[in-house]
Amino acid sequence: MGPGGFVTGGVITLGGAGMTRRVAVIGGGLAGITAALRCADADCQVTLFEARPQLGGLTHSFSRGELRIDNGQHVFLRCCTSYLALLDRLGVTDRVEMQPRLAIPIRTPGADQPVWLRRNGLPAPLHLSQSLMRYRPLSLLERLRFALAAVALRRVDPASPATDEQNFGTWLRRHGQSANAIASLWELVGVATLNSRADRASLSLAATVFQEGLLTEATAADIGWSKVPLRELHGDPALDCLTAAGAQVRTSAAVRQLEAGDEWQVITDDDDTAADQVIVAVPPPAAENLLPPGSVPMPEGWSRRLGSSPIVNVHVVLDRPVLDQPFIAGVDTPAQWVFDRTSHSGLTSGQYLAVSLSAADDYVDTPTAALREKFLPELAALLPKMRAARVRDFFVTRERHATFRPAPGTAALRPASTTATPGLFLAGAYTATGWPATMEGAVRSGEAAASALLKLSGDSTIPSRCLRPRHEQSRVVRIAAYGASRNRHNVPPKKTKQILYADTTHNYSVASA
Repeated sequence: MGPGGFVTGGVITLGGAGMTRRVAVIGGGLAGITAALRCADADCQVTLFEARPQLGGLTHSFSRGELRIDNGQHVFLRCCTSYLALLDRLGVTDRVEMQPRLAIPIRTPGADQPVWLRRNGLPAPLHLSQSLMRYRPLSLLERLRFALAAVALRRVDPASPATDEQNFGTWLRRHGQSANAIASLWELVGVATLNSRADRASLSLAATVFQEGLLTEATAADIGWSKVPLRELHGDPALDCLTAAGAQVRTSAAVRQLEAGDEWQVITDDDDTAADQVIVAVPPPAAENLLPPGSVPMPEGWSRRLGSSPIVNVHVVLDRPVLDQPFIAGVDTPAQWVFDRTSHSGLTSGQYLAVSLSAADDYVDTPTAALREKFLPELAALLPKMRAARVRDFFVTRERHATFRPAPGTAALRPASTTATPGLFLAGAYTATGWPATMEGAVRSGEAAASALLKLSGDSTIPSRCLRPRHEQSRVVRIAAYGASRNRHNVPPKKTKQILYADTTHNYSVASA
């Protein structure tokens, strides 16, 4: 922590000079972290409330014996410039790995060698032409039809309401895509990024994913991943940066109610905190419960209609290495993506694999023993060396409400960052960013909320660090905070007891077999 910082019962406080405007940020995921940092850099007096004991939201880690386990497998692309800018602001760019050039090894059951999806040096969309022509899971006719559909998808307007009402799977079939092409190539990318099968996804969000990632800029889809547990990438560095910027971070502090008046009252189980402006960066059901009536132009129950999609992760610890790549993708198998998490988990011998299952409605309630019985043979079919390996540990993590459900018509249920209630703003990957529920979308939403707050407050001297031009590369210039700190309110930090609170909104579970 910075000078003058101290911890009291889960509350991190900073002594020293105060700040100008009191801003409460509710929610310590990527959206809340981004919004809080932006406001603190603009010399606001920021208090961040988080129900869990640590920051990071849905990107968190936990201990299992001596291992550090991530709740899910989170990768990013080079086109995720807002997220990359946040990593730079947190000072953790050395903790991630970025491919110099897109290369995805794709395995099918029983095959000795993978087929590779690689980009060459040509501009998009020709950068994938060589890989596409050699892509064995598709017939030659399917490859040619894929190329024609990709060209057509480049012309789709993702911002059009009519586009959002269309079903992605229906659009693909109308453009000559077979069931095999959809499952073996389109959904290889789409399921992981949208957390939805094509037949349940909005064409608008699908077009955004493919246009931003594959069809416009050759370098955009280069894949990056964390070399450390997610808490060391997001939560802990965010706490350090917020503290150094003068913010107060209150963990284990669930906000139960917001009261509007001459000033906002943010009510927790322990006390009330006054604020001039509030950014609500919690999941949709919790946000709807907190918002005053009429804050968003939607009927009651809009968060339920927006819905959610689960993600399940199957974790397998083996007595020997069986995967010689950082990750593989699977075709003709339920094992969608398999990641080597050995080094960053702290495992010193053998290998730790994590199987990521997006759009996991069929698996989220399946008993762990049944998932073990299903996925160990599937992994052995993909990875021949696994047939001789011994399983040391097998467990499952389940995020029941990992993302909003990106169904057709979703755009009408995604509120803007501004609300009809003065001084109240929204952040979260579910808000109207135009992106699906990704880390990039979460960071963009935090930037949008903070930018709207500062603009309406007449303070726009801090430029946005994270809302970057489309496909700009990951080089980011650090921007120092402008202006001297002042404290017109002269409000001392409140002492707070530790609040033991189980956050059932971010519901995840771990089970072993």
